[in-house]
Amino acid sequence: MSNLDFEKPILELEGKIAELRQVESDSDVDIAAEITRMETKVDKLLNQTYGKLTPAQKVQVARHQNRPHFMDYVSGMIDDYTSLSGDRNFGDDQALLGGIGRFQGQACIIMGHERGHDTESRLKHNFGMARPEGYRKAQRLMKLAERFQIPVITLVDTAGAYPGMGAEERGQAEAIAKSIETCLNLSVPIISVVIGEGGSGGAIAIAAADKIYMLEHSIYSVISPEGCASILWRSASHAADAAEALKITAQDIYNMKLIDDIVNEPVGGAHRSKEETVANVAKQIATGLKQVTPWTEDKLKASRRKKFLAFGREG
Repeated sequence: MSNLDFEKPILELEGKIAELRQVESDSDVDIAAEITRMETKVDKLLNQTYGKLTPAQKVQVARHQNRPHFMDYVSGMIDDYTSLSGDRNFGDDQALLGGIGRFQGQACIIMGHERGHDTESRLKHNFGMARPEGYRKAQRLMKLAERFQIPVITLVDTAGAYPGMGAEERGQAEAIAKSIETCLNLSVPIISVVIGEGGSGGAIAIAAADKIYMLEHSIYSVISPEGCASILWRSASHAADAAEALKITAQDIYNMKLIDDIVNEPVGGAHRSKEETVANVAKQIATGLKQVTPWTEDKLKASRRKKFLAFGREG
């Protein structure tokens, strides 16, 4: 999905601008003023369109294949990154990657879902849907962070944990539950950002954090709109209705006080400027780490307990 249906007028204008730039480079005709006028129109359309996205449209943006993925963030904000593989039990899961590195000079463990950018890489990473060994690897890395007393950063982008027979046979539910428990019992800070799609237990398994953020056009839900529509309406054609009812957008979830803040995306979505998106996420993570530093084990656990017990309560 490289093009979004509601972006059609914008894409048409951008195509015309590209054609005019080609004409300008191949001739002596001065059309700079016309190009500038059209670029201004594109900016206006982007602001208008992305300022009033419906929940269903936000789902499309959150799933856009050109959004920055886990390794884009690692490349853009982590120095001296060393990948760590395997759960020391069954094998290595390429859907959930992680390792050790430095974030703005601070040693840390970073992990997250990797979807892949093309057919080959998506198959390799199983479309970001982790198996039990992925969540057991996450537990191993979090415990490693405890050993060295360094913070954990997690980036969430998955439609959900992999529901295949092999995953269920190897204890998918137990692995997710144990991963959530590990997050909640960590003696070091954990900062989580939903960078695309946060689907069900597959997402919360690495997102039970001290600070939880969402990108502006990301989504977070117990079930996909299509799955919800199939259950309630017996038809996935009602996915737009389900997206509205589920309250899955970053704005809805922030209003329900389930996340700490929303990270702004470039106008037109994260897929239009990976560099700016990564910079915005890095800035928010730095703010979150500053708020929980210095830390003590008792203070962190008490704060986490208070945070999650407050979910769903009035006042």
